[in-house]
Amino acid sequence: MSRLKTNLCGVEFANPVFAASGTFGYGEEFADFVDYRRLGAIVVKSVSLEPRVGNTPPRLFETASGLLNSIGLQNVGLEEFLREKLPRLRRYPTRVIVNIAGQTEPEYIEVTEQLSEEDGIDALELNLSCPNVKEGSIAFGQSASVIERVVGKVRKKTALPLWVKLSPNVADNAPLAQAAEAAGADAICAINTLRGIAIDVPSRRPFLGNTIGGLSGPAIKPVALYHVWQIYQAVKIPVIGLGGICTARDALEFILAGASAVQVGSANFRDPDVTMKIVRGLEQYVERENVGHIEQLRGAAWK
Repeated sequence: MSRLKTNLCGVEFANPVFAASGTFGYGEEFADFVDYRRLGAIVVKSVSLEPRVGNTPPRLFETASGLLNSIGLQNVGLEEFLREKLPRLRRYPTRVIVNIAGQTEPEYIEVTEQLSEEDGIDALELNLSCPNVKEGSIAFGQSASVIERVVGKVRKKTALPLWVKLSPNVADNAPLAQAAEAAGADAICAINTLRGIAIDVPSRRPFLGNTIGGLSGPAIKPVALYHVWQIYQAVKIPVIGLGGICTARDALEFILAGASAVQVGSANFRDPDVTMKIVRGLEQYVERENVGHIEQLRGAAWK
């Protein structure tokens, strides 16, 4: 539907509804449920330089209004992604965004360089919530100076649109988003998961094998909306919102708060058709409300 077409960082998307990294695999897992002609984009599971087996199980815990995950960036690694996954992704009639994970700056740079040589990738998403092993496992995304340095180095290695995914586990995301923008980021993705734990009462021990997990789902939507609003006011580049989006109404809240597009994450686990329902809901809304284009709604809550 032409009213939903979205131009983001010079790339045209069928609509502003994307499948979030880590919740949609490498696309083929949802092929029986999703019409890829009607999905804005797939943001694939994180890709690191080497394969990762992830954290010790148990790795998932369902909360009253969300999901704790401690997957630990399990993925096939760059070599297998390029050999096996990317050729299959190229067959789908939707945009492909690759999420990059790293534990050192050189890892981010090398993965970026190799991905940038491939066809069929429309943008790169830097996951800066990864632990920086050279800095005592402090996440890259907790320091404006580190963000500016890493994004700046990666920016020099690719001509692809560069999105930076920020964590909510900081005191203030505005200066971090500004640092990413100053270093050459084309868009900010907000937010990643919130840190949390679960306790197993019978054993009197943490439920997750890694103790700490990331909370996603409806519980974090108000927090995510806050960060989108905050970042939208602080930068000139687009903001892509995610965190607890389950319905078209949720997606509209993020767009009204300032998001140019949204990513749907944990809701895919509960309902593999949820992205299609959100697209249909947005189509119905703009038609019912006689909105000429979805872009007219961006940031309208503050106008």
